[in-house]
Amino acid sequence: MTDTAPGPRTTTHRQGGQAAAGWRQWQESWDRQQEWYMPDREERFRVMLDVLEALTGPEPTVLDLACGTGSITDRLLRRLPGARSTGVDLDPALLTIARGHFAGEGRVEFVTADLTDRAWPEALPHRTYDAVVTATALHWLDTEPLRILYGRLAGVLREGGVFLNADHMTDESAPRINAAVKAFHEARMARERDAGAQDWAAWWTAAAQEPALAEVTRERFTLLGDPRRPPSGSEQRDRPTTVRWHTDALRAAGFDEVRQAWCSTSDALLVAVR
Repeated sequence: MTDTAPGPRTTTHRQGGQAAAGWRQWQESWDRQQEWYMPDREERFRVMLDVLEALTGPEPTVLDLACGTGSITDRLLRRLPGARSTGVDLDPALLTIARGHFAGEGRVEFVTADLTDRAWPEALPHRTYDAVVTATALHWLDTEPLRILYGRLAGVLREGGVFLNADHMTDESAPRINAAVKAFHEARMARERDAGAQDWAAWWTAAAQEPALAEVTRERFTLLGDPRRPPSGSEQRDRPTTVRWHTDALRAAGFDEVRQAWCSTSDALLVAVR
C-alpha cells in the first residue's frame, strides 16, 4: 500500500446511521493501523480492563487520558455498560472522529486540553475519577512534563483510585534479546505493509484527503506536526523508556502501590493505586 492509499470515507452530507457508520469505520481504521505496530494490542486492553474492573467494580467513572479516537472508551463501554468516560486529548482530528463515533452516547464526554498545561484538570467535568487509563500516548512526553503529569493524576483520582498506563517501556538489561525481537518485528511489519497494511503516515495521508476531516487535520498538522513527514533525527529528546523509571516516578507522585500487570517484548502495562 502506498502512502496515498484511501481510508474510510465519511462525507459531511451523510445523515443518521450512514454518518455513524462512517465515523465507526474511521475509528476502526485507526485501530487496524495501531495493530500493525502492536499485534498484541487487544490483549493489553483486555488485561487493562480486567484490572480496572477488579479495582473499581462494574460502574466506574473513568478518565481516558490522551484518548485519541476513543479506542479504550469503546472497549470500556462494551465490557462495562454501567461505566462512564471522559476522553481528553489535544488532537482536533482524532477528537473529531471520537465525537462522531460516540455521537448521542450519554455515557461519554470529550474535553480538549493540553496535558502539558498544569491547569488541564480544571477543564474536566468531574472533580475526581475512579480510574485514569491511557495507552501508547505518554511516551510522547519528555521526562519533566511526564513527571509533572503523574503528580496531577494523583490529584484527579479519588483515594483508592487506579491509574493504568500501557505504553512503550523496555527492559534494558537484555540488549541482545531486545535487538533480536526488534529485528523480528520490523521484518513482520515490512511483510504486512507489502500486503496492504496501513502505517502511521499512510493513515494521516488518507485522513487529510477526507473532506470531513480535512480542516481539522490541517489544524492538527499546525498544532502537533505533520505525521506524514519522517522525523529529522536531529532533535534529541529526553523521554523515559524503562519500567523502572515509570514505577519510581509514580511512587514519588504519591501512588501507594505500583506494579507491572502485563508486558510484551517492547511494552508494559503499569498499575498504580492512589
